[in-house]
This record gives sequence, structure tokens and C-alpha cells, in this order.
Amino acid sequence: MVARLILILGDQLSENVAALCAADKDRHVVVMAEVGDEGSYVPHHPKKIALVLAAMRKFATQLREDGWQVAYSELDDTENSQSIAGELLRRADQYGVSKVLVTRPGEYRLIEALEDCPLDVEMLEDDRYIASHAEFEAWAEGRKALRMEYFYRDMRRKTGLLMDGDQPAGGKWNFDHDNRKPAPGEVTFSGPMQFEPDDVVTEVLDLVEARFGNHFGDLRPFWFATDQAQARQALAHFVRYGLARFGDYQDAMLADNQFLYHALVSPYLNIGLLDPLEVCRAVEDAWKAGDVPINAAEGFIRQVIGWREYVRGIYFHEGPDYPHRNGLDHHRKLPAFYWGGETRMRCVSKAVAQTETEAYAHHIQRLMVTGNFALLAGLNPAEVSEWYLAVYADAFEWVEAPNVVGMSQFADGGVIASKPYVSSGVYINRMSDYCKGCHYKVNVKTGEGACPFNLLYWHFLDRHRDRFSNNARMGNMYRTWDRMDEERRATVLRDAEAFLDKMSSGETV
Repeated sequence: MVARLILILGDQLSENVAALCAADKDRHVVVMAEVGDEGSYVPHHPKKIALVLAAMRKFATQLREDGWQVAYSELDDTENSQSIAGELLRRADQYGVSKVLVTRPGEYRLIEALEDCPLDVEMLEDDRYIASHAEFEAWAEGRKALRMEYFYRDMRRKTGLLMDGDQPAGGKWNFDHDNRKPAPGEVTFSGPMQFEPDDVVTEVLDLVEARFGNHFGDLRPFWFATDQAQARQALAHFVRYGLARFGDYQDAMLADNQFLYHALVSPYLNIGLLDPLEVCRAVEDAWKAGDVPINAAEGFIRQVIGWREYVRGIYFHEGPDYPHRNGLDHHRKLPAFYWGGETRMRCVSKAVAQTETEAYAHHIQRLMVTGNFALLAGLNPAEVSEWYLAVYADAFEWVEAPNVVGMSQFADGGVIASKPYVSSGVYINRMSDYCKGCHYKVNVKTGEGACPFNLLYWHFLDRHRDRFSNNARMGNMYRTWDRMDEERRATVLRDAEAFLDKMSSGETV
């Protein structure tokens, strides 16, 4: 007799997930469901959908081989209700049970759907993360500012990663100063490990092409890892061949090299194929063996146990309204070039084209190119956030919303960042080769051919002067603006407005 259903979601593909650990193979049935609602609540990149569905199918097979009874709904099953709650109700009726056990989802949208489901749903905390919700709340209590650096140090102490007793290895907590080198002349890493689609993946690709072929993004070629063994191979490949120079060049960008020294294991972490401590210990072991410098190891580990854990804590700390905040009152619509339309801005064009083909762009491309432009141009943060959630293979709301609404768009009013991450074209030129061959000239400040990032940078500062002029980290920017003669300032603002008007009217900019 079946006593309970165990719901496993598409980003919980780990044998160590809480609901499985609390379940009984003899008395419980695992429910997994590919549903249209999850593929279309935003227009997810086809590669992202295929990654999740293929990994789900392989995980279900693994569970059956391990002795679990699995009730699995494929996307094109004729009886599929196409929603998570609907499939739970269908399976509850099939097995004559009303109790459901699930690991708490990483999105308020799904949490609310399960709370509203007319079944007895028990949610367990997702303990695959380093910090529990209670630990983050205890850390946050009474702090005037919730800055990642101090949280990260606690995570280092908790895990023991890169620690020498109670002190940080190498004498510093953070080696970020060493990790800001501009784009190298040559990249010696061949990129993330790529996998040929097997029969399971091929079947999923055909399904996704038929069902979601109109979504933004190229489905093929598809090369992501889709099971734990492949994900571990991809991790080992990066640690051996790419990690050593990851630190130096993690902020660099190249027009014709999409990956540089990046690992691209975040999609595997975020759907459960890799465990964060497993990843970090592999990196630490490489440092201990003398194979990689400490700035590379620390920079990578900070991304995982620092930033990744921190943004999850922020998402649940701030509550369900967080993804919808608009602290700077920005309302301009997302331009068509974010969806592959033409633009003369080479940096934006390259970042979007890479996103379209790979469902991937690294953090500086997201923050300082597409995100920086969106903030400077005053784009609606809800539209910007939905775009990021849709187009990247590693994007789930718990990680995407704080990165976009908080870090990138400053729409949370400064919960995450102490100042908005805005820059002119100078930063992009320093860290990339995007400006070479661009229609616009990064050294031109006004008039014909002026880089839009230059114009919009000052336009942003001017329109938000009341908000930011007293910010200690932005004083130099305003002093520079104020030293310009009045006529030049007027020209900059006029040119910026003209650019924004052209963009909003649908002209190619």
C-alpha cells in the first residue's frame, strides 16, 4: 500500500535531496513531472528546457534502478495536466493517497502553488546548501547592511575551506584584487567539456523542438552534461585544465571566445547534478596539490559558498515581492535587441548572440554589458529580470532575482549593493575587445559616433542625482560631472535623450 507521494522537482535531481532521504522505498512513490507550465511561465531558452528534461529522465531511471517506484509524466503524455499541482492530484487519485512530501522549492511561485494544492503537502528544507534559512536569518538579524563579504567569511569558517586553523589560507579572505586582468591575447583552455547527445537526450531535443521551438535561443548543437557522472567529468576537466587561470581572467571578455577560463558548472549545481561542497573541495584539492594559485581557488570558491549562498539567503529573507521591486522607478520597455534584434553596440550584440547560441554568458557579461546597459537606459527591472530568467540555463528565481533586481539593476534600493553597478564604455574597453570594430567609438563622448554607454552613464547620474550624490562611493563621479562646463553637460544629456528616443521608437541603435 502506498502511504505517501514524494515529489521531486526538476532542479532537485540529487539522491541526497531531503524528501528522498526521508522517504521509504517500500511505502512511497516518487512523482516526477515534465509539465508545460514550467517550460513556459517565462519563455525559457530551449537548451535550458532540454537540459532539465533530459536530466530528469535520466534521474528517474537511476531511481528505478535503485529500487524506487517512480510515477513519471512525460511532457507529451495525453493525460498530463501540464502543471505540478495537477500532476500531484492525478497521482494522488491514482494511488489513493493524500499525503505529499517535497523538498521546499527554490521559487515562491512553486511554494505558493504547493501551499494552495488541496493535498496534505509537507515541505522539508532543502539542505543541499551550506547555509540554512535559519542560519542566514541569524546572520542578518540586527545588521544595518547585508554585505556578502562578511557572510562569506562565516561560510569559510563553517566549511573549513581554504582555512589555516581559524585564519584564511594565504593571509587574506579575498584575492579579488588579483582577479581583474583584462582579456588575454591567447586563451589556452579549450572550454567546458562537451557531450554528444545520447538516445535519451536526442528524444528530448526532438520533443523540445516541437513544443518550444519558437522560444528565443538555439537548441542545437546541444552539449550539456545531463547526469551526475557527466557533470563530474565536466568539473574534473575544468579543474585540471581551466582553473589555474580562472582567477586572473574571470572578468575578461572576448568577442570570439565565449568561455575563456570559465567552468560552466552552475547549471549542474542548480539542478542538483553537482553538490556545492563537492565542487569546492575539488578546487581546494587542486590548490593544495600546488596545481593552481590561491587567487584562482579562492575566487572560484567565493562564487559558490559566498555569492551563491548569499543570494539565496537574500531571496528568502526579502520575501515574495522581492523580484517585483523597482526602487529607481525605471519603466522603459526592454528593446528588441535583447531578443536578437539588430543593434550597432558590438558589446551588447556579442553578449546577446552568445546567450542565444549557448544559453550562457559569464557574470561580467551579464552585469557590466547587458545589465549595465539596462540600468543606464532605465529599463523596467521586471522585464529585465524576466529576460535573464528566460535565457540562461542556470537561471532559477532564487539565484536570478537577487543578481538582477539587486546587484544588476539596484531595484531593491540597496539591499545587496552599496551603489549601482554602472560604468561608461571605458570599463568595457579595458576588459574586452568588444570596442574594436564597433559602430560607435568608445573614446567619443558626444556627437556622431559617441559610445551610448558614455552618454547614458552621465544621463543616469544626472537623473538620479538626488538619490546618489551623497553616496560616499559615488562622490568622485558627481564631482567630475560638475566640473564639466554647462554647455557640454547639456550636449551629453541631449544626445543621451536622442539615443533613448530612437531606441524606444524601434529604430536600430
